Amino acid sequence: MKKVFKQISVVFIVAILLLGLPLVSGYIADVFYINSIDPDGAFLWISIHHIAQMLMFIILILIIKQVKPNLEFGFNFKEKKKGFRYVGYFTIGFLIYTAIGVGMTYVNGGFVSYANDLNARNVFGYLGFQLLLSGPSEEILFRAFGITILGLVFKKRLFKGKLSVSNLIIAVIFGLAHIGIYFSPLTFRFDIFQLFYAFGLGLIYGDCYEKTGSVLYPMMIHSISNVIAVGATMLLTAFM
Repeated sequence: MKKVFKQISVVFIVAILLLGLPLVSGYIADVFYINSIDPDGAFLWISIHHIAQMLMFIILILIIKQVKPNLEFGFNFKEKKKGFRYVGYFTIGFLIYTAIGVGMTYVNGGFVSYANDLNARNVFGYLGFQLLLSGPSEEILFRAFGITILGLVFKKRLFKGKLSVSNLIIAVIFGLAHIGIYFSPLTFRFDIFQLFYAFGLGLIYGDCYEKTGSVLYPMMIHSISNVIAVGATMLLTAFM
């Protein structure tokens, strides 16, 4: 019973940090957002938000390292052959998935166009964010911090050892993190497909992290998946 209570407590604390600190980052982004740089709100606010949350979790990780110096958070290039193979296979698979998925939504009339004008500032700003910040920031939060900390109390693996409990829990939290929370008034906005999409990708990112022992490869595939998805949306929007 004591073990279960400890596990529940750790999950609760990790979930609060993973879902709460990004909200704080939103207020920081509000303060530093400059409308003249990004009048359409396409990339600057979310870039500041991701930088702020990444810095907060890096500080948190450094504090933890002072208490547990032997605890590894994956900031290394271990398993290079396995890691880059994972990145390569994922990229090919995601390109195929995106081509089929975007094609089907377009044919069925469900395609959602890119929300902002396709000018150079918006395109390069948003793609730059997806390439340089989305993967590094979110993987530090959810994989380097989340899976590592939960791994201290969850040793069990499911489906004949193919899936760790830590990865499963963090993938759920990663999906929940894609729910929009607004406080004036309090409302929640989400898309069911996006929640399951984020959950599925979260499992893949976590699997990559655990198999390679490095957060750098999940950063790569995370950024690659976002750039491919956003790039495809922009291209199709431009030719519609």
